[in-house]
Amino acid sequence: MICKDVHSALSAIRERYESGQVVVVHDAHCGWPIESAHKSEWAEVPSLALEVSEAAKSLETVQHIWDFFFEHGLTRRALVIAIGGGVLTDLTGFAASTYKRGIDYVNVPTSLLAMVDASSGGKTGFNYHGLKNGIGTFHAPVETLICPDFLRTLPAKEWLSGFGEMLKTGLISGKRQKTAAKPLKEESLWNALLQYDLDAMETEPLTPLIIACVRAKEAIVAQDPQEEGLRKVLNFGHTFGHALEEISIVHRQSSNRQLLHGYAVVYGLIAELYLSVIKLGCSKEPLQQLTQLMLHYYGKPECKCSDRERLIALMQQDKKNERAATINCTLIQAIGSPVINQVITVEEANEALDYLFSL
Repeated sequence: MICKDVHSALSAIRERYESGQVVVVHDAHCGWPIESAHKSEWAEVPSLALEVSEAAKSLETVQHIWDFFFEHGLTRRALVIAIGGGVLTDLTGFAASTYKRGIDYVNVPTSLLAMVDASSGGKTGFNYHGLKNGIGTFHAPVETLICPDFLRTLPAKEWLSGFGEMLKTGLISGKRQKTAAKPLKEESLWNALLQYDLDAMETEPLTPLIIACVRAKEAIVAQDPQEEGLRKVLNFGHTFGHALEEISIVHRQSSNRQLLHGYAVVYGLIAELYLSVIKLGCSKEPLQQLTQLMLHYYGKPECKCSDRERLIALMQQDKKNERAATINCTLIQAIGSPVINQVITVEEANEALDYLFSL
């Protein structure tokens, strides 16, 4: 839910749990409410500060969180409050889902990406064997508290990363996305997103768009919580996007090539929109619109010739694939009309990569 007073909301939730059975796991660079005006009220609540990054999204970090839970004697009736970005909420959610077969947790996302994607829907996990979220569970938080004020100090790249996931939601969503706040005046969420001023990056006009994206995702997840069918539409752009993101992590030590998740999703959307045009007859207009946005705000993706085989191999190992050595994508016939379980050939994947890297 959208929340202007996160402290009051957390205090109310905390009252539902026994004393000594509430802990906080937070990004080391985001200590609220531990380091706030309400510090005295939370002085007795144990907290764990984590240095989070995509590289730290590992079993080792999960074990560190489990140790923290055991150290403070949490029972199956405990509550964990996760405060941070998507990596933090994914890791903490996974640790909560597996500790003593599952305990409650609350997400307080502090990045735009976490607000519109990672903190809702109940997917948790960590990276394993070179695969993004290769190990994970479905375990929904008891509450997600979204406070747009957190975005005021967010770096521009983090805004753009989160907006990448919003663009995906706009492409798979139908017309007349309504919110409890101001209804969107535009015909579709996609059009509303295109009209948002990314140069200004103001939170007030962004808030109804956040609400629309969250509600669109929640409506899908409510119908298919375990991703057996409909929920796969949320993977649009992610087959290529995850592979590009993983390649960038491999190159991180030798260069500054690591992609933020939302950037990778934008590049993945370009590739999968291209396939939507050639395989399903989708109009070229959304591909052209997104290409303009990409070139203006996100820049061109980097790729070495030696990356090609690894990109294909990563897509063939993607957890969304239903058969070994195949590549499964979600594509769209039109804006608001996604089509799941589209198996593409290696030749088609290479053609889409050719298009992406030629821009």
